[in-house]
Amino acid sequence: MSTTTCRAARLEETGWERDLALDFGPDEPAAPIGEEVLVRVEACGVCFRDLIDREGRIPFIRTPIVPGHEVCGRVVAVGPDVADFQVGDRVGTMHRDACGMCTACRAGNTSLCVAAAHVLGLMADGGYARFVTMPESGLFALPDGMNAAEAAVLHCTFGTAWRSMVTVGGLARGERVLVTGANGGVGSAAVQIAARFASEVVAVVRSAEHVAFVESLGATRVVVSADGQFHKAGLPPIDLAIENVGSACFNASLRSLTVGGRLAIVGNVDAARVELNLGLLVVKGLKVLGAGGATRSDMAAMLAEHARQPFQVAIDRTLPLERADEAQRTVKLGGLHGRIVLLP
Repeated sequence: MSTTTCRAARLEETGWERDLALDFGPDEPAAPIGEEVLVRVEACGVCFRDLIDREGRIPFIRTPIVPGHEVCGRVVAVGPDVADFQVGDRVGTMHRDACGMCTACRAGNTSLCVAAAHVLGLMADGGYARFVTMPESGLFALPDGMNAAEAAVLHCTFGTAWRSMVTVGGLARGERVLVTGANGGVGSAAVQIAARFASEVVAVVRSAEHVAFVESLGATRVVVSADGQFHKAGLPPIDLAIENVGSACFNASLRSLTVGGRLAIVGNVDAARVELNLGLLVVKGLKVLGAGGATRSDMAAMLAEHARQPFQVAIDRTLPLERADEAQRTVKLGGLHGRIVLLP
């Protein structure tokens, strides 16, 4: 193999002052041990959480580290204790592993495991590389024929939206759904999932350039709101809101809810805290929900729906691995239609 091949992009220190460092040379992945699985990366998505990691907003990040938690790839080696996968299997990564023994794991909520330690891009090297090692509990099965770029981002986009809306949010047929940040990765997924269940899907975007795209995904109404005050736009009473932005849209999403409505929190684009009118929650009986990442069972349910009627997985563009720094800076600028995906 050529010594000029980029084998990984690495975050040497948090912040934007230094570009991601590039590692070149032949691949030298360590053999997996125990329940570890070695995966040859086909594609890795660039998620907004990668930017949160880079900015040091999660205090337990270790550096230097390889970012990336949205991986599609092939199993090339397994540790001696691996039971669920074998060489040649196509797999996707979840955000982290699971112990399988804690209360959350025994209840099937493996993404809420209290003992997980292999967190890609934070505590363990992630997918901005040609190979990634992951405990088998942090992997799920992927169809062989799916496009690699689309398969890579399924867990963090459609999986997150499915868990937030269906598994935790309790989306029922005929309800009204609101989706903020509807042109992004999770937002575009949430609009499509909602369109299969809801009677109305209200999508919120920051600029008019995204309207046609979001309408093509199934939104019945698109609200352009640059100031985050979309609750004043004469919306119908919303049963379930999916908040993909954070503080800028939180209160408008909350105030859009009908009596007994639910607000599922997915995104925190900025670090600002929100002010919450507790009386509003009490009087209207509202619920604010955090879902965590999708589990294997969430992914199986979502993939079954995708097989029945394929979703449109929004890929804004693909870039070679050596342009990983450019990819993150482009995501930081915003305004994308779906994900940027790195191809090693």
